[in-house]
Amino acid sequence: MAIYPLRKLPALPVAGVAEQWLESIDADLKSGGDRRALCRRTLCEIAYPQFASNWDTAVVDPKLPAATRLALSALDPCNVTLEPEYYAECDDARFQKVKPLLWLWYSFDRTPLGGQNVELGVRLRRVLAPYIFKRVGENFKAFQYVEFSFGYNLEVGDNVVVHRYVLLDDRGGISLGNNVSISDYANIYSHTHSIVDQRDVTDAMTRLDDGVRITYHATVLAGVHVAEQAMVGAMAVATKDVRPYHVYVGIPAKSVRVKPNAPADLDKLTTVKPR
Repeated sequence: MAIYPLRKLPALPVAGVAEQWLESIDADLKSGGDRRALCRRTLCEIAYPQFASNWDTAVVDPKLPAATRLALSALDPCNVTLEPEYYAECDDARFQKVKPLLWLWYSFDRTPLGGQNVELGVRLRRVLAPYIFKRVGENFKAFQYVEFSFGYNLEVGDNVVVHRYVLLDDRGGISLGNNVSISDYANIYSHTHSIVDQRDVTDAMTRLDDGVRITYHATVLAGVHVAEQAMVGAMAVATKDVRPYHVYVGIPAKSVRVKPNAPADLDKLTTVKPR
């Protein structure tokens, strides 16, 4: 079997500017500065630099087209609504604290500076994550277009990788152990609706233990526990707990094999690992 480690690329010509920019955002967050102002200023400097020094007057300038004024106003998170704000169990005090950083995270990915800019994007999200999540470990890596519900109900271990277009619905809480990998377009849920009345919502903690892999377009439903070193295959839907070192595929997902690195005493492993 061929092993293909990631290549180490040379530093970009703009590395110094990028470092300075990231350090300024990190310093602002560490100082406890106004997060709304940080979000608005950062996005304005990226998308509308001509208005970066006079945003306050530009948004009310009748000489500017209404659409431009609306676009400028949307750089401030107080002028937009995010879906989780409508949820009954939203802790408004907690959400309003993280909302500017969620809006900066989401909006950056949709700017020319963000987009497919892997290195800068990963580093920016690594700066923002500790101020959004309940907990985040070392070497966290998230690619573009990753979205959350609240963000503040998410616990992340060390060396976690979250790929493109992943939804982490932490409405009822999500716990990711160390060395977890979540592939493109996967969905991890922590809330579910009654089949009788969709307004009847149940929140349930969803857990992915150490070494878990959730592969392309797979879904893990609310309350499911994916045990250590387990794998949920492409397009699979995990509706029930996934046993350690097992590979689950299909809809609903079922075990089709045990990973060759499973310990000899696998049967003694519990599916509920204390944390």
